[in-house]
Amino acid sequence: MSGSVVIAGLGPGADAMVTPEVSAALAQATDVVGYIPYVRRIPPRDGLTLHESDNRVELDRACHALEMAKAGKRVVVVSSGDPGVFAMASAVFEAVESGPDTWRNLNIQVLPGITAMLAAAAAAGAPLGHDFCAINLSDNLKPWPLIEKRLRLAAEGDFAMGFYNPRSKSRPEGFARVLDVLRAVCEPGRLMIFARAVSTPDEVVRVETLAGATPEMADMRTVVLVGSSRTRMIRRDGAPFVYTPRSVPA
Repeated sequence: MSGSVVIAGLGPGADAMVTPEVSAALAQATDVVGYIPYVRRIPPRDGLTLHESDNRVELDRACHALEMAKAGKRVVVVSSGDPGVFAMASAVFEAVESGPDTWRNLNIQVLPGITAMLAAAAAAGAPLGHDFCAINLSDNLKPWPLIEKRLRLAAEGDFAMGFYNPRSKSRPEGFARVLDVLRAVCEPGRLMIFARAVSTPDEVVRVETLAGATPEMADMRTVVLVGSSRTRMIRRDGAPFVYTPRSVPA
């Protein structure tokens, strides 16, 4: 089979954060598949067909890409950030596992990208400098009690945390519940970073404490970082530096 599927991460938003490897794959593609705003980041050109689709049809999108690759197309499936972090790589492999055997023998590659969480951390300093975890706060694909359990255990384990999809129009109350869980475990002065539209001209990075955080500080374009009990803030002229030391005393 001459077709292929490349699952690529476009980074958090800035063109400069798209890796050369991903740019090369896009230059060779015959077809690009993805969620509408991500596909619209790809410049049109002769010989390239752009396939836009809605946000909740990941498996349909994956099947479409695999079928085109089976027909000999060079397909790139795009995600923002890294395709393996709450994105399309898992959806493609779910489709491969449940689909026809011919899909298993396709040339499928995953190309990493810079995640919004890592871009947000870099914009603030180094808040993920020690052990950390990432949690998707959307309950579209998993139940709220599981989210709450993972939040509580991560907070009890004193991890720094990165939150994706913290608050949407359909889930306006969800982030308030997250703050309640954190406040039951963590001290009020725990540092939080609200990084909205990171790496784009609309970027806003705000440092708050858990006591001062409100649900309205987050939306679907925001990555929320929560420090561990060891995370520190260095005040200076302009935006502070937030970092987590590399070691924990015995």
